Amino acid sequence: MGFLEWLSSKVGGGKSVSISGDEIDDILQEYTSTICIREAAFWTAANILANALSKCEFKTYVKGEEKKGSEYYLWNYEPNKNQNSSVFLHKLIAKLCRDNECLVICIGEQLLVADSYTKNEKVLFENTFTEVTVGDFSFQKTFYQSDVLFFELNNKNMRQVVNDLYGEYEKLIQYSISAYQKSRGRKFLFEYDTLPVAGSEERKNFDDLIKNKFKKFIESDNAVLPLGKGQKVDETAQKTYAAETTRDIRAMIDDISDFTAKGFGIHPSLLRGDVQGTKDALDFTLTFAVDPLVDMIQEEIIRKRYGFKAFSEGTYLKIDTRVIKHIDLFSISTSIDKLIGSGVFCVNDILQLCGENPIDEPWAKQHFITKNYELVEDALRAMKGGEKNEDNLET
Repeated sequence: MGFLEWLSSKVGGGKSVSISGDEIDDILQEYTSTICIREAAFWTAANILANALSKCEFKTYVKGEEKKGSEYYLWNYEPNKNQNSSVFLHKLIAKLCRDNECLVICIGEQLLVADSYTKNEKVLFENTFTEVTVGDFSFQKTFYQSDVLFFELNNKNMRQVVNDLYGEYEKLIQYSISAYQKSRGRKFLFEYDTLPVAGSEERKNFDDLIKNKFKKFIESDNAVLPLGKGQKVDETAQKTYAAETTRDIRAMIDDISDFTAKGFGIHPSLLRGDVQGTKDALDFTLTFAVDPLVDMIQEEIIRKRYGFKAFSEGTYLKIDTRVIKHIDLFSISTSIDKLIGSGVFCVNDILQLCGENPIDEPWAKQHFITKNYELVEDALRAMKGGEKNEDNLET
């Protein structure tokens, strides 16, 4: 089906209808504006997820001890020769959100996000991927499931669900925009004695007056409109404004953002750009959107690039999401004191959480606890007045 046939069927509700060139321009403008609203909401949601993931630190452990070797550098700095980690992760999330799945192939020491591929699903054996392309290069080989990283976002493609919902809602938005524009428009009455004969010079001038000169006259701030004998132009009575305002239309456009945000587990206020309640909205998004996404990516990396044997020995990768939030040191100074004083974190742990370099001193790696903490048994014994001797026996 050609473009014009498709367009006429869309306008005709599934049936092909005849449309003129001017009608095509109007229809394209309408569809372009509605698509932009939908795409803006979708890509804003995708960018929120991608930005959150790119802030995370991909930590690598070898036999239970954190190490910063080649695998750490691969995920946090240079996954391939042409992309840094942020660009790579943004492309990964964009493909994942748009297509509900994403294929990452491993070529030597490089990780590449496939632009297109054919997935051959099997039940008892490994799935295979053929016709894999990255950019303008096509791989002439078959990739097996165990050789690649394959991510799936949801059982159902949420972008398609949101698009279907928006397909109905966009009619309401277009109606409101049209009603608003009509209520703000100017109306004129044109009177004339006789209609010139078709094909005559007078008819050509008459048609030019209707189609061109009137439009320029109405749209210009200052203009003169030459009229012939028996012709008269009068503006109708003062226009009456419809009840709708641009804020009403904006509210309906915000509804599209809300639909999209809910589809991806993001708090709607983040997509709308609201400042109030940002902390709660961010916590909601981290819990229901970012953390599940990170878990899915982390699990696929561990099972494909490490395996059970290495994992059982304490060699694995962990994506740390604690650095996503912006940290104001002055606002959390009391919390920092509690974390160190309770012995949960050492000084270097806190420095790393705050984005600072660790201190290369033995005391910075030690855990401290204040004297306010003691065993429950000791506290009860003190309340009863009992004391302990050197052999730790009550006297």
